[in-house]
Amino acid sequence: MNRPIYLDHHATTPVDERVLEAMAPWWREDFGNASSATHVYGWRAEAAVEQAREQLAAAIGAADPREIVFTSGATESDNLALAGVLRAARDRDHLVTTAVEHPAVLDTGRALAAQGFRTTELPVDSDGRVDPDAVAGALDARTALVSVGAANGEVGTLLPLAEIGERCRAAGVPFHSDAAQAVGKIPLDVERDRVDLLSFSAHKLYGPKGIGALYVRGAGRRPKLAPLLHGGGHERGLRSGTLPVPLVVGFAAAVSICLEERAEESLRLAALRDRLHERLRAELPGVLLNGPVEGRLPANLNLSFEGVRADELLPTLHDVAVSTGSACASARGEPSHVLRALGLSAERAAGAVRFGLGRDTTEAEIDTAAARVAEEARKARSGVGPLRRPGRGG
Repeated sequence: MNRPIYLDHHATTPVDERVLEAMAPWWREDFGNASSATHVYGWRAEAAVEQAREQLAAAIGAADPREIVFTSGATESDNLALAGVLRAARDRDHLVTTAVEHPAVLDTGRALAAQGFRTTELPVDSDGRVDPDAVAGALDARTALVSVGAANGEVGTLLPLAEIGERCRAAGVPFHSDAAQAVGKIPLDVERDRVDLLSFSAHKLYGPKGIGALYVRGAGRRPKLAPLLHGGGHERGLRSGTLPVPLVVGFAAAVSICLEERAEESLRLAALRDRLHERLRAELPGVLLNGPVEGRLPANLNLSFEGVRADELLPTLHDVAVSTGSACASARGEPSHVLRALGLSAERAAGAVRFGLGRDTTEAEIDTAAARVAEEARKARSGVGPLRRPGRGG
C-alpha cells in the first residue's frame, strides 16, 4: 500500500536524512553526559552541546549562545517563559496575550489565572493579527509579560513582532514569542524584533521530537525566571536535567539546513501552495480562504469548503494526510479557537481544512491531493459515500 501524501507539516515533520547522519555518532560512540567534567566522554559531549548552542543563537540573532536554554520542546519553553516570569515577578501579576495563541500559551495563562494571576487575551482582526497599539493599551503597572506568537500555526498569519516589541520595550515589559512555526521558515532576529524570550522546537523543522529551546535575553535585560524543574542546576539553573546530546546536535543541524535552504524553499512552497489553492477553486465552488492573502507562512493554506464538515471529509481522504488545525486542539475534538477568534461562522469553521506543505512535497502530489479533496468534497455535498474512519464502525 502506498503511503498517503503528507500535507500536515505544521503538526510535525519527518527527520531529514542529513539530521539523522549528524545525530548518529552521539547515540553510541560519543555517548557521554555533557555534565561529566572529569573525562573525555563528557568533554566531547559538552563541546557538541555548546557548538549547537552557538548555531541556534546565530539562527535567531541572539548575541550570546548562553541565552539559549534547552528544553523538551516548545510547549515546555512556553510554560517556562510564562510561568517562570510570572512566578518570579514579585510586584507584577499580569500576563497579556492574544486569543489565537497555541494551547501551550493559552492553557498556561489560564492555569496561572486559576492561581490568582491576571491574564488578558486580546482579540485579533479577521486575518488573525493583533494591533500593536492594542497590546500597548493593555499594559499596566503590574504587567509582567506579553506573549504573542510569531506565526500562527493554523492560518499562517505572520504577526508584527517588531512593532509589538518596540511597545513592550518602551513600557519596560518583557516580550515573549512562541516561534515554533516560524524559526527556519521566515527571517527572525530577536534583537531587531525586541524579543526577550522566544520558544522553538526541532520537530517542526525536520529535526527530532523531544528537544526545543527557550531564548532568554541576557546583556543586562534578562527577565527573572523561576525554574519549573529542580535537581542539578543544569542550563544555568533554569532547566535541570541531563541533556539529550543526540537530540541537541540534531536540533542544530536541522536549523542550519533550514537557514541554508530557506530562501529557495520558501519560493517553491509558496508556488505549490498557490497551485493547490487554484486547483481546488477550479474544481469546486464555495472554497473560502481563511487567514490573510499576504503575510502568511509560505507553506500554509487553510480553506473552508461550503456545505462540507471537515470532520466528515478528512476520514474519507485515506491517501491524503491533512488536518483541521493544531494537533493539540485536534486531539481534544474541539472547534478551532483560532477560527472562532477570526470571526468565522460556526459552519465555516466546521468546514476548515489546514494544508501544511513541506520539504518533500512535489507538484504531482499537490495535483493528486487537489483532485482527491475535490472528489470527496463533492461526494460529501451530495451525501454520497461512507463518512467513517477505515476499520471503525459508527
